Amino acid sequence: MTENTSWNQQGEGKAEGARGTQDSTGRTFELDRWQARLDELREAHHIPGVSLAVLVDGTVHELAGGLLHRGTGVETTTDSVFQLGSIAKLYTATLVMRLADSGELDIDAPVSTVLPDFATADTEATKRITTRQLLSHTSGLTCDFTHDSGRGDDCLALYLEAGAGVALDCPPGTAVSYSSFGYNVLGRIVEVLTGQTWDEALKTRLLTPLGATHTMTLPEEALAFRAAMGHLGEPGELPDPAPAWDMMPRSAGPYGRVIASAPDVVRLARLHLDGGVAEDGTRILSPATVAAMQHRETDVPDKWTVSSDGWGLGWTLYDWNGTPGYGHDGASLGQYSYLRVVPSAGVAVALLTNGGSARLLYAALMRELLAEYADVTMPEPFAPPAEPVEVDWAPLVGVYRRAGVVLTVTEGHLRYEFVDGMADFSPPLSVTLVPVTDKVFAGTGAGASFSEDYMPVVFAELSDGTECVYVGMRAAPRVAPLG
Repeated sequence: MTENTSWNQQGEGKAEGARGTQDSTGRTFELDRWQARLDELREAHHIPGVSLAVLVDGTVHELAGGLLHRGTGVETTTDSVFQLGSIAKLYTATLVMRLADSGELDIDAPVSTVLPDFATADTEATKRITTRQLLSHTSGLTCDFTHDSGRGDDCLALYLEAGAGVALDCPPGTAVSYSSFGYNVLGRIVEVLTGQTWDEALKTRLLTPLGATHTMTLPEEALAFRAAMGHLGEPGELPDPAPAWDMMPRSAGPYGRVIASAPDVVRLARLHLDGGVAEDGTRILSPATVAAMQHRETDVPDKWTVSSDGWGLGWTLYDWNGTPGYGHDGASLGQYSYLRVVPSAGVAVALLTNGGSARLLYAALMRELLAEYADVTMPEPFAPPAEPVEVDWAPLVGVYRRAGVVLTVTEGHLRYEFVDGMADFSPPLSVTLVPVTDKVFAGTGAGASFSEDYMPVVFAELSDGTECVYVGMRAAPRVAPLG
């Protein structure tokens, strides 16, 4: 079963047939045509279930297809909820900026002014980290520090305590380096300033005024809804249900655990499109704060892993051949989510999936939707050029390191090895490097990607001149030459 509905700016739902719905510009969103295309791509890319919400000129069009769980046969509907993965960071960022809006937080003050016990392995560098840097992934805090601090309301406080000795990936302010750890620090700032848990503060200060009735943070809350199960399998085959619904601890909430329906994700996007005002007229953010969140804080050397050209305060920023946009990607155990917003066209698209080659479905469907309703031409998929590129490997070879990971670069090859607290995470990965430019490479081979496309490997410099390599949007500075 699939479900096609549309709701207008006041949230009034209505069923639609082949006519589709007409927006204020006279364009028609043909629900049946897009439903057929969604089903075609879902089947072609072996995706068990998918939910799609598209905002065009004030009307949200909802589509869904496939199964939430191949083992139980439960069908996907437009009110089904999915794990959003890192799209959770947008919710945390919006909540943090609401505190800044109200004067409760100075985002340019050191984090230690709010969290006196905040610490990392670099005491002096830690003193310089600001909330602005946490929001824009320029704090130097690492990404992959995971720690199960239990189910209690003190889980974030315990997480930060456990992470006090974790090394920085790079000095604060010297580079963008994607950081989930940083967003947990933001979650703890929320708790200290509000006197609530992050979960409760998100609910009372954002989700309720937003009217997001199908958004939650705790697994037990998802039991009241049709919840998607993640699926895992080999590329090109229909995947099977994952061994667990969720493997993240409660402390992962601020960076990775928000559960929502696609229409509710679009509600968050529309809040930002509408200058900080919710559908019922409630002001949640000031227009100045909305604009500040979309302002480019930093450029991004790796423009391909999450299709980013830069980063704002929470938002991933895009440049589609001169047309600006913003959004975010997310992944959890067998679930993949995508949000894209084109402010010049008033368009927002939320795509939620539960397995299979989701990135290929995203690339095809998003390209078509944004071209038709936002006049956007998205870049071609990342891949090596047809003609080989000559590369001088001498400046690139060496040993690079960030927290928990050692990367060894030789001519045409990358060895990706987990060390220290992450040593048991996976065996070393061997990646072949195919030149795209003299600093950008397409990685292929074992562990090179979570889908069939190439893994970007990008060589760059920190602002202090230190050479580094980006894999997965994480910066690893060079620590030694080979030999």
